[in-house]
Amino acid sequence: MDSGKRAGPASINFCVLGRKETAAEFGRAGTSSDITIHDKKARDVVRTWVVATGFPEKITPLFQAVSMSEYVIFHVDALDRFTGEQIVALDTLGRRDGILCHTYEVDEGRLDSMIKGTVVENYSRVDASGLAQAVDALPPLAGDPRAGADEAGGRPAEVAIDHSFDVKGVGAVILGRVTSGSISQYDTLTLHPSGSEALVKSIQMHDDPVGTASCPARVGLAVKGPKPEDVRRGDVLSEAGNDALVDSTDMTLDYTPNRFYKAGLSEKQGCIVSVGLQARAATVSGVSCDGGNGGNGNGGHDHQGPCRISLSLAKPVTYHHGDTAVILRPEATPIRIAGSGRIVPR
Repeated sequence: MDSGKRAGPASINFCVLGRKETAAEFGRAGTSSDITIHDKKARDVVRTWVVATGFPEKITPLFQAVSMSEYVIFHVDALDRFTGEQIVALDTLGRRDGILCHTYEVDEGRLDSMIKGTVVENYSRVDASGLAQAVDALPPLAGDPRAGADEAGGRPAEVAIDHSFDVKGVGAVILGRVTSGSISQYDTLTLHPSGSEALVKSIQMHDDPVGTASCPARVGLAVKGPKPEDVRRGDVLSEAGNDALVDSTDMTLDYTPNRFYKAGLSEKQGCIVSVGLQARAATVSGVSCDGGNGGNGNGGHDHQGPCRISLSLAKPVTYHHGDTAVILRPEATPIRIAGSGRIVPR
């Protein structure tokens, strides 16, 4: 990193679950699709609040919004199956840093029962009236939550992309979050999984130009090389020669089923694989469980012990060995989260 280039401000990224209107009480709305991003800069700290506006109609924006954050604000306004899905999603992704509050109508005893034994049980509990103060008190978390803050400084620079578009007079603009390392103006990065090159012409944070940006900054990048239509959500910009990244249409997981999902998985079954901001159609190509594959009567398997599953994806996905992949069944009821696992070498 060029020390002569002005570094961006500190950053904090929140995911807002439950009552979606809560995000608007913290910052102005900006980019919006099935994910809406609110932001605000105060005291040289840029804060963003991400809302999965496409949820509950779609399950994938929930996992994408959580993956874009270091902290969770869970403002529970109902005790239904969709609140249950949000609790399972947070537990599946291991999001341990969060604040929990609820509206007046929510029965606290039932809520306690729903979160018992999950990461949400250990969130800071506040009244809704004290939520803003609790959010302001949270410090920036420097580093990649996947690696741990002490390790992220040694990782190659990576940016997880959530939106891209064309700006007249500027060209291709990419929005995303620096998930490890630092990027600088005029860096030449590799776009994964396509492998094409992208020159960073300029960097903005909260509409202000900066020379460098470090994890976990949310950035807007004007780039030369890829066109917006060549970039999709979940693509990764990385330093050239980043051997830790894998681009593949195959994936193997040490798989743990979601105990609330009763249908099981079977070979040749279709699903959606969620890895970070990526969501890909996939087919289960192999299932192997300790103790054998017990049938569940529906052509699937009751995975009571550790399992290893193999997946064939319709399009390439970018991942690190050790990342969490989540198996989703969008058509299933009452819960669409089948299970999850760490990605392991084949």
